[in-house]
Amino acid sequence: MMTDTSDEVLIDAAGQRHFPCDGPARIVSLVPSLTELVCDLGLAPQLVGRTGFCIHPRPVLQAVTKVGGTKDVNLARLRALAPTHIIVNVDENRRDCVEEIAGFVPNVIVTHPCAPEDNLPVYRLLGAIFHRRAESERLAVALEAALAEARAVGAALPREKVLYLIWREPWMTVAQGTYIAATLAAVGWDTCPVLSEPRYPAFEWDAPWLPEVQRVLLSSEPYRFREQHVDEVGRLSGLPPSLIDGEMASWYGSRAIEGLRHLAALRRRLAAE
Repeated sequence: MMTDTSDEVLIDAAGQRHFPCDGPARIVSLVPSLTELVCDLGLAPQLVGRTGFCIHPRPVLQAVTKVGGTKDVNLARLRALAPTHIIVNVDENRRDCVEEIAGFVPNVIVTHPCAPEDNLPVYRLLGAIFHRRAESERLAVALEAALAEARAVGAALPREKVLYLIWREPWMTVAQGTYIAATLAAVGWDTCPVLSEPRYPAFEWDAPWLPEVQRVLLSSEPYRFREQHVDEVGRLSGLPPSLIDGEMASWYGSRAIEGLRHLAALRRRLAAE
């Protein structure tokens, strides 16, 4: 049951209105980074379901029921948990699956952060719905500080055009309209190629835009690039590649705070080499 206890209008990324919950919630998160946010808001006792890709914070989540993956949700298992709220994401969850879930879960909270600063309204939306306003504001203050630090680094150093690799066979990177690209841009790294679609383009090493690239970053996810790939990519690109923790660039929610700080430090370190 939901009760409107204030004049504040709480709207999610799908334009759906929400209200502060009345009593304890039964939350299922189908978004790994937002599962972590739920826990950081102090809501772990109300988290009854998650995906198999929800891995942080590991000790807390071991006791939380898995309901499948982000794309292949076990609807029977989800229904059995009787959730009052489910958290989904435009990019990570299939629309047809979310629409089916909406038929038996009273409150579907849709998120769609496209840049690091978009985490601020996500913090505040969840904080308001689940009565964790103080916790959400603490995260907001920390994120704003991390954003300021990242942007200061980006302003202090010359901007660089980077190739951010996310897959091998085929080789794939990220377009500029992605959350990853926006996060990298905060520290002065502009992703190549300069396009918005497709969001995760495949490419060949003779692509005409490759000579513009000044730095190559090998992400740890979704493909797990390791040290053995550094020499291979170095030969193909003609540049010395650097390994990067993919969670720091691609996870939103509360991990975006650590991510921005990590990227700012990495940008400074690589610039000094």
